[in-house]
Amino acid sequence: MSSPAPLDSAPPARVALDRTKLLAARYRAAKLRPYLASALYALSVVPSWHLSTMGVDRHWRLYVNPGFVTAHPVEELAGVWVHEVAHLLRDHHGRAERLRHVDRDDHLRVNLAQDCEINDDLIADGLPLPPSRVQPETFGLPPGRLFEEYLAGIPHTHVIHVQCGSGAHGVEIAGELGAGGAPAVTEVEAGAIRRSTADGIRAHVRGRGTVPQGWRRWADEIAEPTVDWRRLLTGVLRQAVVWASGAVDYTYARPGRRSAALRGVVLPSLRQPLPRVAIVIDTSGSMGDDQLASCLAEVTGVLRAVGIRGNRVTVLACDADVTAVTRVTKTEQVQLSGGGGTDMRVGIERARRQPEPPNIIVVLTDGLTPWPEEPGGCRIIAGLIGPNPPATPAWMEAIHITGD
Repeated sequence: MSSPAPLDSAPPARVALDRTKLLAARYRAAKLRPYLASALYALSVVPSWHLSTMGVDRHWRLYVNPGFVTAHPVEELAGVWVHEVAHLLRDHHGRAERLRHVDRDDHLRVNLAQDCEINDDLIADGLPLPPSRVQPETFGLPPGRLFEEYLAGIPHTHVIHVQCGSGAHGVEIAGELGAGGAPAVTEVEAGAIRRSTADGIRAHVRGRGTVPQGWRRWADEIAEPTVDWRRLLTGVLRQAVVWASGAVDYTYARPGRRSAALRGVVLPSLRQPLPRVAIVIDTSGSMGDDQLASCLAEVTGVLRAVGIRGNRVTVLACDADVTAVTRVTKTEQVQLSGGGGTDMRVGIERARRQPEPPNIIVVLTDGLTPWPEEPGGCRIIAGLIGPNPPATPAWMEAIHITGD
């Protein structure tokens, strides 16, 4: 939550840090918001002049400009304590690393979006903040959103309006100590602090205490985390490709290297073929084209990442019958047709009867379908779309694909 001094101003005189005032502000913050106390007291204070106010790194160090402490009352400093620890509790630096490269590299804009996510809660909670604060209405945006949602509404800028450090946007900045040089909180300890804080918030709510909606949503997510289906899908697909690629065989098309040592004898070499993949898409009336296209893009993206593309991927559109079979090299080539009943067994069986049967079959469906009684010699992965899909057979690998 820091902004630099104007370029044409003289550098401020370096005053000593008023640690008593700073720690009094932390005490006030912890007393006003007791559910944040353990997180606030986990921060290590580092006097610093690389920021004009206060900021954090990913190791839970709080960098404090002594001049900023001198210039602001304890009440505002307490709000800044809460602001900075919120970046770490909400794992802003971890979430920033999952953004697209074009957004992640624009870390000043990411920091603005993160401040919007935090400050609307702090303002609603009645915590004083310095007048230079950034909030959603600064950009004409509605309150109560996550920073990933705010990002699209915040313009690119080269001006450092805020600089909360690598503990916010994830990019290490000049002046931070890195992994050493001061007490630090490990990732395991940070996870424990987050869980403890989330438990405190939920207990505060049960005791009829008032907590801003953003903090309540965060606490619920920590207590009952949403599974990242993209990461699960990537892991399962990669594992399946490794499994299928393990089906090595001998071939005389390329002589083995040991043939040179044996005159007149040609030894075969081992061949490890790339697996073939069939993607069966449920095109019954209950499925939406946008959701299907999004899921298909995820699957084909993973397959491309592991080197499987082109004529090794077949897409079958299926409702109660197979309506289209396409060899695809990009998502736009897929033909989605159908709209009748649902029986994915038909699509799976058709995939198996291809001239070159697949090693892996991925089924994208809402799950409202009968399934084969057994896998039948290849690996089958079900991507289940929708809020409450039915259970799949025990032998099948299933990933619940949510709408995010």
